[in-house]
Amino acid sequence: MSSTEGKVICCRAAVAWEAGKPLVIEEVEVAPPQANEVRVKILYTSLCHTDVYFWEAKGQNPLFPRIYGHEAGGIVESIGEGVTDLQPGDHVLPVFTGECKECAHCKSEESNMCDLLRINTDRGVMLNDGKSRFSIKGKPIYHFVGTSTFSEYTVTHVGSLAKINPKAPLDKVCVLSCGISTGLGATLNVAKPKKGSTVAVFGMGAVGLAAAEGARIAGASRIIGVDLNSSRFELAKKFGVTEFLNPKDHKKPVQEVIAELTNGGVDRSIECTGNVEAMISAFECVHDGWGVAVLVGVPHKDAVFKTHPVNFLNERTLKGTFFGNYKPRTDIPSVVEKYMNKELEIEKFITHQVPFSEINKAFDYMLKGDGLRCIIHMEE
Repeated sequence: MSSTEGKVICCRAAVAWEAGKPLVIEEVEVAPPQANEVRVKILYTSLCHTDVYFWEAKGQNPLFPRIYGHEAGGIVESIGEGVTDLQPGDHVLPVFTGECKECAHCKSEESNMCDLLRINTDRGVMLNDGKSRFSIKGKPIYHFVGTSTFSEYTVTHVGSLAKINPKAPLDKVCVLSCGISTGLGATLNVAKPKKGSTVAVFGMGAVGLAAAEGARIAGASRIIGVDLNSSRFELAKKFGVTEFLNPKDHKKPVQEVIAELTNGGVDRSIECTGNVEAMISAFECVHDGWGVAVLVGVPHKDAVFKTHPVNFLNERTLKGTFFGNYKPRTDIPSVVEKYMNKELEIEKFITHQVPFSEINKAFDYMLKGDGLRCIIHMEE
């Protein structure tokens, strides 16, 4: 039994007090886990664009003060009542969406969109009692997407933790708890390109490059990267991208350019930008008869997707995906094994490392578009 079990833990957390202002390292109190909850010691966390988006509070309900963070790796410190499949000492990846294993979605082989634990960006409290487990001098600090990993200790629902191989290096595999798995799964689980096929990936950020990595693993013969920033092509080559298109370099729509380059269109496309024009291009650039386009990026709330219905009648398929169609508890441990078996390369996604006390540097890197993933070391 750990010496902290059942007790409040005082530790450091990076608190966002208001939108767009630098995070402040504070001493917070972290309450013990309640029923179906787990308290986790976070060892490594990384910054994802979703954290930045909600920290900036552009276009959604601002909720402050808040502890952000959802890409991380840690070790179970203690468990609440009713938790049976995790024990103190287990290595886990917290995931922003969960798997209760009991709802219709969790029981379906086709869906990973758990009714109970699906991502909820507005909720800043625990499901069990509607309260926060974080406080500073008695004042509650809100949670973020059920994980809040910018804290040395956090409390999550048991369904939002993937138990992984304890030999896996947490400072690497922590990036599999969000963006990398999202892009990888969009290709391997949803687009499912056949060996030798052609694939177009829209957006060469971390998620798009993970989608390209999936196409490389699947054995695609041509992987066409599409991005408005031509300087990304050099980096994209490391992820299997064979050709690069910048829509700004062409007088005709990029889907027409791709159709000309590939004798009628690519076999598969994956869109990872959230830009509705890119989504339309991704759908219209796939080959008739068998082409499949997969949408990954989250569009603006007022966005409208427009295409001619004949594109569907000509047997093109349009799909969407959430977290790469991975069920967090069931599937993420096997993604970690892909890395352990050297099928999947993670190191090339990690471009920066900072100590926890310098977490704001990670925000600076992302806001400048500098690099892919910055690992934040909690223990300095």
